[in-house]
Amino acid sequence: MPRRPLTILLAGIGINLSIGVLYAWSVFKDALINDLGWTATQATTPYSVAIIVFSIATLAAGVMQDKIGPRRIIMVGGALVGAGMMLTGLLTNPVAVVITFGVVVGSGIGFAYACVTPAAMKWWHPSKKGLVSGLIVGGFGFGAVYVAPLTNILLDAYGVQTAFVILGAGITVVSVSLGMTVVNPPEGYVAEGPKDWAPKVTDTGVEMTWREMLKTRQFYFLFVMFALASSAGVMLIGNITQIASLQVGLEGAVYLVSLLAIANAAGRVIGGMVSDKLGRVNTLIVVFVLQAANMWLFMGVSTEAMLIAGAIMGAMFYGTLLSVFPSLTADYFGLKGYGANYGLVYLGWGLSGALGPVIASRSFDSAGNFTSAYMISAAMLAAAALIAFMTKPPVRSSVVAETKAISPAA
Repeated sequence: MPRRPLTILLAGIGINLSIGVLYAWSVFKDALINDLGWTATQATTPYSVAIIVFSIATLAAGVMQDKIGPRRIIMVGGALVGAGMMLTGLLTNPVAVVITFGVVVGSGIGFAYACVTPAAMKWWHPSKKGLVSGLIVGGFGFGAVYVAPLTNILLDAYGVQTAFVILGAGITVVSVSLGMTVVNPPEGYVAEGPKDWAPKVTDTGVEMTWREMLKTRQFYFLFVMFALASSAGVMLIGNITQIASLQVGLEGAVYLVSLLAIANAAGRVIGGMVSDKLGRVNTLIVVFVLQAANMWLFMGVSTEAMLIAGAIMGAMFYGTLLSVFPSLTADYFGLKGYGANYGLVYLGWGLSGALGPVIASRSFDSAGNFTSAYMISAAMLAAAALIAFMTKPPVRSSVVAETKAISPAA
């Protein structure tokens, strides 16, 4: 196998590892509340804003990378993440952090994250699409494994403000350096693969622009499923330490953040591999049903063992979504316009960044617990499963006919 595909894959994993600070926000959140006297709402807002901005920036970066390639966009994204982290440390007040972390860091993550997966998938054979996607997005989820304990060390040694600055400087160096190596393959490049490989049923063979994609019902099915299913994972990751304290009596259980990060990353890799064999939609149906049951069972969590088991399953199922949806988007709508296409699908994940925290905060504010949040999440996952049962690949003949109908030359 040529060395370049492996180099691009490893660079993509490294970039996502370096910018994966979002999933360690609960550690920052606790420090902002305990050390700087922020309220829970003030400490949650930058996280929610970052998720929304992240998804919007992913769309913008997807459109740009389809035109100018991934390298410069990744480098700008890495610089924005690092600068936003450093500014957060220098301007640590609730309003400023909404801008520095929520907007600047969120934008930078979206810019870098949007480009590494499509660039890598173009270098590898379609038979490895799920695996490659899972490995790269797994790097993003795995970032919290080292960010959480490293942040705690920096917090103990230097305080929250200096911790932000040090992390920001490190992120800038790593992400920008690796970003310089990521490029699209040359025109006419064909990746090596198994000779007996045949496309899965979800591989339509159609290349769509984002305008053509918006005319298909499959796009809206993917968007809604992504939003409904991701909300449970976003809620769980953003509130795991509070859930541990409330339901189990565990205080300062930072190890749960790293545990969720490992499970999240593992779910992305395993989910991608499983979807290559089982099929994307079949994998989603299984995950939706199991995650719905997991959310329902969370109402009865009362021991540390139960909490750990539920958290691991929840994070793994959530991680699977982040590898299957990009692969499914490529299957249905092609790789030529993938950046813009997945950027639009990814807005569904951005919506979950508003749904998950709002559902959790409303539940806690009204009843002092997360019971109604678990019930609502289970219902949304059940709805996602029903939509998945109705989801079929775009039919090549109808897509071609529709494209001709809107063509100026027709």
